[in-house]
Amino acid sequence: MLDTSALIWWANDSPQLTLTARNGISAADAVFVSAITAMELSTKLRIGKLPDARLLVEEFEVRCADEGFGLLPLSHRHGLFAGSIKAEPRDPFDRMLAAQAILEDLLLVSSDTAFDALGARRLW
Repeated sequence: MLDTSALIWWANDSPQLTLTARNGISAADAVFVSAITAMELSTKLRIGKLPDARLLVEEFEVRCADEGFGLLPLSHRHGLFAGSIKAEPRDPFDRMLAAQAILEDLLLVSSDTAFDALGARRLW
């Protein structure tokens, strides 16, 4: 499962995405993008933190489909688990991504070490 930064870096073929992460994505049988990533992208675009993400937001489903990425919806189970994780950070986007990765037994592609404290398995 890709976090928001990993999705952006993949979509832009950015060198910020490590070779390990790039190879892991390419070799995976299935890659998912969470609905929470869509929310984080559109929120950060709206508040001006990701002005270059407009096209990715506008074409989110098509771009994910073109890359062969599955869309992972949010469920009440994910929300309840995210809220129950006792570790920091408080960032709700990170907590939900960690919860989904844990409950769905997915490796999370992310540069953010905060996911380690939340208990998600991370590839970087």
